[in-house]
Amino acid sequence: MTIAHQTAPRIPEVDLGVHHKARGFGDRLAYGFTKTLRFCADTFFARRYGHRAIVLETVAAVPGMVGATLTHLRCLRNMCDDQGWIRTLMEEAENERMHLMTFIEVAKPTLFERCVILGVQWVFYLAFFTLYLVSARTAHRVVGYFEEEAVTSYTHFLAELDEGRTANGAAPAIARHYWKLPDDATLRDVVLVVRADEAHHRDVNHGFADVLAGRPATTATAPYPEHADEIRLAA
Repeated sequence: MTIAHQTAPRIPEVDLGVHHKARGFGDRLAYGFTKTLRFCADTFFARRYGHRAIVLETVAAVPGMVGATLTHLRCLRNMCDDQGWIRTLMEEAENERMHLMTFIEVAKPTLFERCVILGVQWVFYLAFFTLYLVSARTAHRVVGYFEEEAVTSYTHFLAELDEGRTANGAAPAIARHYWKLPDDATLRDVVLVVRADEAHHRDVNHGFADVLAGRPATTATAPYPEHADEIRLAA
């Protein structure tokens, strides 16, 4: 049997300069809330980017599921089409969950961090669910700003790896499978594809917020890395 040579997929370029300028009270509220959480994350985790990713990706997987659920129910009530939003948001939630499963293999969470995850996830879920009911536009803007910060965090993570302050070990098997990475892929390769994922989510959510505000999306959507069709690894 001939084994095909595995080649590395092309990792999309990420525009690090994308930032949505806040317009109106809702945008400023979303931006202020995001910066407050960023300050808390920087204070608590400092440069422990692997551990930061575990906690933040747990939170990041919440908005897509909330948005998909409430959009689904709204479309049922109004008997209207969702314009592809439900599938997009569900895929976003799944993608963020795969980020979490990857970084659990990279940085084993402590018992204290697991307790933090439990508390933060419930508080954030209830808060975001309420916000989406009150203003879906502001909720998507929050996610857009979250993802801007995620792109920045993973860029800093890359600098840590490139400068040797964090060991650039082998990519976990789950990451190689999900992003179709070669067998010799490293943690740096993983961070690159995760950052590209976050850039895509950034632009999609800012675009959704713009549409809900009654105007066209202000930025083009960053390309998505290639993902596996079957996300589960064989037992």
